[in-house]
Amino acid sequence: MVRIILPYHLKMLAKIIGEVELDVAAPVTLRAVLDALESHYPMLCGTIRDQTTGVRRPMLRFFACEQDFSNEPPNAQLPAEIAAGTEPLLIVGAIAGG
Repeated sequence: MVRIILPYHLKMLAKIIGEVELDVAAPVTLRAVLDALESHYPMLCGTIRDQTTGVRRPMLRFFACEQDFSNEPPNAQLPAEIAAGTEPLLIVGAIAGG
């Protein structure tokens, strides 16, 4: 079970309370996790990554085990703790301002 913590606005859109737990087949990559998330919650399609290019939306970041995976290739394998469900994958809304 992979655990995913979403930002408030995406949880509201998908009507999710708390964190998401999904079965993701090995190898557990960012692409595999996002594919499973969008498959289970189709209303999130296009909100986390572009539907055509698969590129991450600019105001979202991905963190796994205190490491920033936002600029990693989509097929980069996530840490074993994420795959085992002992640590969550964080999808964080970036804060901008001036």
